Amino acid sequence: MSLKAFHLVFVTAAIAMSFGCSVWGLKNYWSPGGAGQDLAFGAGAFATALALIVYERLFVKKIKQMEGI
Repeated sequence: MSLKAFHLVFVTAAIAMSFGCSVWGLKNYWSPGGAGQDLAFGAGAFATALALIVYERLFVKKIKQMEGI
């Protein structure tokens, strides 16, 4: 597996894990006894997932440009 492919797989896994942590945090927030820190955790994980999506799109765009050289 090339370094490019490993990077894409790793970032994709990180996106999935961030969305999973976001659901977990928000589920804990809406359950009885949920605290504000659960909401902050869920929102932070969701923001991280979105940032990783943007990063992965930019990475793929950059790789395509480099292969065109």
